[in-house]
Amino acid sequence: MRWPRTSGGSRSGGLKASAYLLLLLGAAFATPTAALRVETLTSVGSLPPHIVGEFEDPVQFQRSDSGTYYVLDRRAQRVYTVDAARKAVTATVKIGQESGLVLQPFGFDLGPGGSFVVGDVPRGAQQRVQTFTGHGVWQTGFFLPGEPAARVEFGNLVMNGIGSLRFAGERLLISHPESGGLFTEYSTRGYAQRSIGTLRKTGFEQERDLHIAMNAGLALPDPTGGFYFVFVTGTPMFRKYDADGTLRFERYIQGPEIDTLVSTQPTRWPRRRVNEREVPLVRPLIRTAAVDRTGQLWISLATPLTYVFDAQGDKVRTVQFVGAGPLSPTSLFFTRENRLLVTPGCYEFDPEP
Repeated sequence: MRWPRTSGGSRSGGLKASAYLLLLLGAAFATPTAALRVETLTSVGSLPPHIVGEFEDPVQFQRSDSGTYYVLDRRAQRVYTVDAARKAVTATVKIGQESGLVLQPFGFDLGPGGSFVVGDVPRGAQQRVQTFTGHGVWQTGFFLPGEPAARVEFGNLVMNGIGSLRFAGERLLISHPESGGLFTEYSTRGYAQRSIGTLRKTGFEQERDLHIAMNAGLALPDPTGGFYFVFVTGTPMFRKYDADGTLRFERYIQGPEIDTLVSTQPTRWPRRRVNEREVPLVRPLIRTAAVDRTGQLWISLATPLTYVFDAQGDKVRTVQFVGAGPLSPTSLFFTRENRLLVTPGCYEFDPEP
């Protein structure tokens, strides 16, 4: 490095050199705080408008390896399938309280071989989990033990309990902090295999319902190994666990796009009577999340932006989805070809930058 020359013994020249040195040192030790540039991802396709028009409130949009599309319609209380050619739509699972039907569905996920799982609330506050073949034939069903200690809602979506339902191979992952662990791994017949993760400190330990609500989240299998857990309420953060359930790392979700949401969180939450119990209603800061085929974690905020974190937990992208207009995703799903399916609108995106 070349330093500026000063006139020999000049006091003013010495002061200039000192000031220049201070500027250089300040630049060397400054920590950059600029936000990542917001990328716009424009849809590369979607289900045809005349098919999407048949849905009342599509909140999940996924595709099996065979090419069949699946749509959970929250308001119609049905699971629809659309053929690979995107020409025909079928109500594969219909509304009803009995086994093989669904009532107040909140959770959905595709599993191995085209099978799928649906979480609903057919009576009172009891949460039910049912698995089906790819053609909608009922296979198994069970009720989760107990009742939720709190409800985490975003609009018409319930995000804790059955709303967090995910397939992980032959097992089901459900956010169930009432059990003492962050999430529980169940067999498809309802047997709890293990609980993973310890509850975080929330400051609400003396109010059990709120403490449980602040530990609600999404447990997501990582195709490259292990699991992510994304806390959807309280302080935004996520954890990575290995396949044995051992914590690998923990990261805070930070950025100017979420700062206002975090700083304006309430300290008291309204309550609602559910099945003779009053439970707090907590509004999440995270709408949905998914892991792509390379192990990157995509987290959609309550604002219409999505953060992308690499396998080491570092934020690498900030994304805005655009279909007919800007989208606030209610679900994200990566296909085998690593295409990204998004609701609302049943759009398809190429996630590559």
